[in-house]
Amino acid sequence: MAIMPGRSASSNPPFGVTVDLVLFTLVRDRLCALAVRRRAEPFRSRWALPGGFVQPQEDLEQAARRELREETGLDASRVHLEQLASYGNPHRDPRQRVVSVAYLALAPGLPAPIAGSDAADAAWLEVNELLHLRPGPAFDHGQILRDGLDRARSKLEYTPLATAFCPREFTIAELRKVYEVVWGTELDPRNFHRKVTGTSGFVVDTKKVRVERGRPAQVYRVGNLRLLNPPMLRPGLALTR
Repeated sequence: MAIMPGRSASSNPPFGVTVDLVLFTLVRDRLCALAVRRRAEPFRSRWALPGGFVQPQEDLEQAARRELREETGLDASRVHLEQLASYGNPHRDPRQRVVSVAYLALAPGLPAPIAGSDAADAAWLEVNELLHLRPGPAFDHGQILRDGLDRARSKLEYTPLATAFCPREFTIAELRKVYEVVWGTELDPRNFHRKVTGTSGFVVDTKKVRVERGRPAQVYRVGNLRLLNPPMLRPGLALTR
């Protein structure tokens, strides 16, 4: 920590560093976020994002993966994880000055979470339901959740991130359902199929076939493409860009 001229380290007020997790998955074709019900004050009994204080020997990502495992019992190795943003409002935590680094996590087919010892409950809650709770999520977790949703929606436009919601092998219809759920809008099946299969490296044909709704459907896996060019714009946004 830098020390200002004329001040000692002990004169700086103490503060903590935490990590918070915005973990999304699809449950019965609904976009859900992992939430934990707080057992203790502050915000006792309110829903919150999973997270906690960073331990002295940890870097930030290690702390995020540990919190995910401890609070929910989920295997962090199955989860796509990326840093989202930092939050440092002086009054965001009534206990002391706390700066939080939030992470966005995505994964398919996750099991029912198990509440850790410091949580009264853990559950997959539909994102819209969680955002409209009254009273809202604890701390500033409503804002963090909205930021995570915006990031996920945006990255689906220009990266193959949607495949993080899919199993290792999937059909184009399954992939399209991810876009529709996350974006909250229906897509034209033919145009979507043409865009995905016509973009080199987006998906790879496994040469397998699966029956969907009585019809055979090709099975794919994710390719090595990192950026979609041109991007797959959300309906209604193409005219504003």
